Amino acid sequence: MTGPGRRPGGDTGSDPDPDGEESASAGGHSVSGNSFHGPTAFQAGDHNTQHVHHHHITHAAPLATGAADPLDAVADELARVVGAQWQEEAGLRRLLEPAPLPVRWRLSERKVAGRVGGATAEGAGRARFAPLPGLAPATRGRLRDGGALPELHAVYGGLASGRLLVVGPPAAGKTAAAVLLLLEALTHRAARTTPADRARVPVPVLLSLEGWDPGEDTATDWAVDRLTRAYTLFHGRGGRSRARRLLEQGRVSLFLDGLDEVTGRLRAAMVSALEAAPFRLVLVSRAREAVLTAKKARLGGALAVEIQPVRPADAAAHLLDRLPSPAPPAWRALTGHLLTEAGGAAPRTGERGETRAAGPLTAALAGPLAIALLRDVYGDDDPVDELLDTARFPTPAAVENHLLDHAVAAAYTRRPGRRRPRYSVRTAERTLRYVAVRLTREGTRDLRWWHLPGWTGHRPRLIAVWALCTVVCGTPGVLMAWSLYPSPVVVVLGVLAAAGGACEISSRVAELSAPQPLSSAGRRDIFTRGTVLSGVGQWLFVGTLLVLLVPLLSGPAPPWWLWYLVTLPLGFSEVLVAGRGYGIVSGAPVLSLGAGRRYDGVRESYARPAVVDTRSVGPLQVWRHHIGLRLFLGLLTGFALALFIGPILMWTWSPMRGAMFALTAFVWTGATSCLAGNLAVATALTAVQLHHEEGTPVRLVHFLEDARRRNLLRATGPVYQFRHARLQERLARPADEPLPPARR
Repeated sequence: MTGPGRRPGGDTGSDPDPDGEESASAGGHSVSGNSFHGPTAFQAGDHNTQHVHHHHITHAAPLATGAADPLDAVADELARVVGAQWQEEAGLRRLLEPAPLPVRWRLSERKVAGRVGGATAEGAGRARFAPLPGLAPATRGRLRDGGALPELHAVYGGLASGRLLVVGPPAAGKTAAAVLLLLEALTHRAARTTPADRARVPVPVLLSLEGWDPGEDTATDWAVDRLTRAYTLFHGRGGRSRARRLLEQGRVSLFLDGLDEVTGRLRAAMVSALEAAPFRLVLVSRAREAVLTAKKARLGGALAVEIQPVRPADAAAHLLDRLPSPAPPAWRALTGHLLTEAGGAAPRTGERGETRAAGPLTAALAGPLAIALLRDVYGDDDPVDELLDTARFPTPAAVENHLLDHAVAAAYTRRPGRRRPRYSVRTAERTLRYVAVRLTREGTRDLRWWHLPGWTGHRPRLIAVWALCTVVCGTPGVLMAWSLYPSPVVVVLGVLAAAGGACEISSRVAELSAPQPLSSAGRRDIFTRGTVLSGVGQWLFVGTLLVLLVPLLSGPAPPWWLWYLVTLPLGFSEVLVAGRGYGIVSGAPVLSLGAGRRYDGVRESYARPAVVDTRSVGPLQVWRHHIGLRLFLGLLTGFALALFIGPILMWTWSPMRGAMFALTAFVWTGATSCLAGNLAVATALTAVQLHHEEGTPVRLVHFLEDARRRNLLRATGPVYQFRHARLQERLARPADEPLPPARR
């Protein structure tokens, strides 16, 4: 048997990809292992919609506190960041206010897992995982009656196999149950264990399975990549190593959602690959897909529990909690209907003695999604009792579709106590329908903002960038050529050269329309202590060398300070290529030396921040990082090249001509560095194009973040998703489909 601190097989924990970039085989839908490093000024607010924490720890902190294991402080900090992330996310999903719906479960009778004895290891000798401190071993007797959230946490922490499968029908609240279970696990770790026992309680982390290819990466390798790009705690030198050690020692447990959203063959491969995972697992899936997957591969030792429908009494109490007392008549009629029809949660008996199922409204409100939508769509004084009309709403699907069809309008209708919407209902519906249609056409639920350039033709953007670069970047070059050789032929050649250079830049912008990984680096990984010292050292060394040697070799020379001035860009380029900013200077003359992959070893040795800014990373954060920091550094690269050649030419030639050469170098290098390879710029240009073609907002990424704030979207790492697959399906339906009765 394999204990929680042992890794099966011969994995030594080596890191074959030191700079955190995913291999090209990951394809266009992957994100590089370090999709974001350090702070910017998320996922997945208009900061991050996940709360941004600027809490700093040093790498020496575990030693200073006398901790027995340096990973103790890392695990505690990860628990703090994950807790802050999912507390806010649960708030946005309204899982905590005014009070969460009860989570009820029972052992699943579906053929999705093996025998219960294989999960509890009763009478089978040593268990794979010991019970967590403060929890008893899970036994058949404890599992027989099911239970609520506390009992589910007891199963999670006491299961000998460490493998829990949470299944249920669509919209049953499986993901919500996983989020609440994660928060319960964090509460247990922080408040119900002693400091000595805390090291034996893993930190739960919720991840989506989207994007994992088990044929390329083991479960641990994939999880390391996801942790590296999702939490700044694991950025920089040693970040991937810390993440790997936490996983291999069982100090992190993974809550994996989205198994039902990948293809059948890939699902089976994932389940097989998870067999050897050295950490606790909670796997979330729709029941139908879980049954189909189990026919090809079963997760060994897994215990399957099924989320139960919400009881009518619980639904009524939950709805009444948000209403004034006494409740408005329409709400009293609806909740009274729930309680009357429920009859103690038992099926009703008809006049002829037959067993009659609950009515359409009661059946629809058996899922947390419909209850949340009901609260969103209908205000205190709205006619919510119209849902009792079985002529208009004869089936549970009709009730749910009615609520889904009004979800966007409800989110963007101004109501007392809510923030005023920035966008009209019409704009919001048009934009979200367009997004839903695109995602459905691509067969995915993940909205990666850096893939937006591929959603429309790139020719308008190419022409716009070409014209802009020709005019802005070409004008200094043409003027410089005219000052050197005042001839119409030279001017024509200069214009043609400018048009050709602009064509090259615009073609590089057009290349971003193809799906590709999102590679990035942040301020703290670029400007680390090691990289800055290395840059300063190179600058002083080269500058001093020129000051000493040039007079000996060429006689009279420029003053000493000029050499230190013109060699300053070499120090700047050293900082970038040593600190993961090599992609920004790539292609810049002289400054791009060392930007290739052969420099990875040197880069990894320098990329060790003395102080780590720890938090979760979301989509808006990553976009702002690209549009801000990388744009600024690109312009700074152009200035560096101008500083490298301008002063010498001013001294040896003439101040005017030297300045013109410097200006030409600045605009062309700056445009190449900050425009041609910046995914955020390409996305912003695409948003402008979509505004004219589809009527979407100009600030499309900010609109997506606002939709997340309004609980229409959710963030998983750097990608957005619709809050539920059913909402995406309804928004993606054909435009000529009739609207629901209340909308006509």
